[in-house]
Amino acid sequence: MVKRAVLSLVGVDGGADPGDDDHGVRTLIERAYGQLRDDIVEGRLAPGEKLRVEHLKDRYGVGAGTLREAITRLVSDALVVAEGQRGFRVAPITVEDLQDLTRLRLHIEIEALRQSIRRGDDRWRAELELAYTQLSAVEQPIRPEHRRRWEQLNTRFHEALIAAQASPWTTKVLRLLARHGERYRRYAMHLTDSRRDVHAEHRQIYEAAMAGEEARAALALEMHIRATPDLLMRAHLEGRDWTATSA
Repeated sequence: MVKRAVLSLVGVDGGADPGDDDHGVRTLIERAYGQLRDDIVEGRLAPGEKLRVEHLKDRYGVGAGTLREAITRLVSDALVVAEGQRGFRVAPITVEDLQDLTRLRLHIEIEALRQSIRRGDDRWRAELELAYTQLSAVEQPIRPEHRRRWEQLNTRFHEALIAAQASPWTTKVLRLLARHGERYRRYAMHLTDSRRDVHAEHRQIYEAAMAGEEARAALALEMHIRATPDLLMRAHLEGRDWTATSA
C-alpha cells in the first residue's frame, strides 16, 4: 500500500489499482447475469429446470461464486426460484402467473401512459416518433430472425410512451414486468392460428398518444396488453400445450 502510494506521488505506474479486481468481478457477475437472464427468457433454460452451479459455471466461463451471485440477482428479478438448501430452479411458467402479470401491468402501464400524455412536450413526442419509426421497420411482419431486435425496439417504444410520467419506480417495475412478459410472448408468437396485427396495435396507441387523446390511447394500450394472454389462454382452454410450441 505504502509503495503504491509513493510510486503514485512520483508519477511511476505501480500497476493496476486494487479496485480493478473488484471491477473485474462485478463485470463477470454482470456478464453471467445477462447471459443467464437471456437464456431463461429465450427458453434455453427451460421453466422449472434446476440450475446446477457446478455444471453451469463451465457453460458461462465463470467461477461458482460468481455464478451464484448472478443467480441470486435473478432470484430478485423473480426469474429464478430459490429452494432453500436445495439450490435454484428457473421460475415456472403458468397461466395463473400470466394472469397476475397482466393485471399488474394493466394497472401500472395504463396510468403511466395517461400521465405521460398529460405531461408530454415536444421532446417527448419527437422521441416517441423515433421509437415508433424504428419499431415499425422490423414488425411488418415480425420475422423470426428479427425477433430479438424487435423485442429491444418494442421495449424502447413502450418506454417512450410513458417517458414523460414522473415516477422512476414506475419505469423500473415495468421493465421487470416486460422481462417476464417476453417469456410468454415468445410462446404466443409460435401459435400458428394467431392473426394479430401487432403493427396496427402499435399504430393505434402511437397515433392516439401523439394526438393527446388520453382515453383512446389508454383503451388501445389495454387491448394491446391483453392480446398475448388472450391468445395463450385460448390455447390453454383448448387443451394445447403452448409451452411445447417453441424450442
